Amino acid sequence: MLNKIWPFFIIFSFVYAIFNGNLDSVNQSIFDSAEDAVNLCITFLGTICLWNGIMQIASTTTFVNKLSKLLKPIMKFLFPDINENDKVYNEISMNIIANVFGLGNAATPLGLKAMKSMQEQNKDKDTLSNSMAMFILINTASLQLIPTTVIAIRNSLGSNNPTGFIIPVWISSICALTAGVISAKIFMK
Repeated sequence: MLNKIWPFFIIFSFVYAIFNGNLDSVNQSIFDSAEDAVNLCITFLGTICLWNGIMQIASTTTFVNKLSKLLKPIMKFLFPDINENDKVYNEISMNIIANVFGLGNAATPLGLKAMKSMQEQNKDKDTLSNSMAMFILINTASLQLIPTTVIAIRNSLGSNNPTGFIIPVWISSICALTAGVISAKIFMK
């Protein structure tokens, strides 16, 4: 659907700009936007490298094991059909830890790895298992203590208070996660 909507908007914008004599403004905004996108990507690249490196180091220490043990009761509730000694359990724990610390860029490869492992164990390859659905839900709600990506964006755009939105993020993500988990547990029965 989006592959039809976006071309329509782009073509409509150019036609509208031609009829209103604003084609020069459209051309200038295209080049300005491209420059802004490159600058933002360079900013993110440093942040991504930093946090991916930290997660790689943390995964080889006992810190992650201690955090995984703290998550054990929650993990048993959310993923009752996954054995705690299984590698999927560790991959899910790493992903949740990375998300809680706001390391979405580091959490993505961990999440993909966990989903691949869960799919390998899934008996019905055409249907999501309950654990897979719950994992997607948790990642979508994305409970974060420190949303580093958004802070980096706000900082790169010159915000006076790049961390001023953290409490509303906590409230909204806790509400989304709670509603999602309750709904999922009801529908899984």
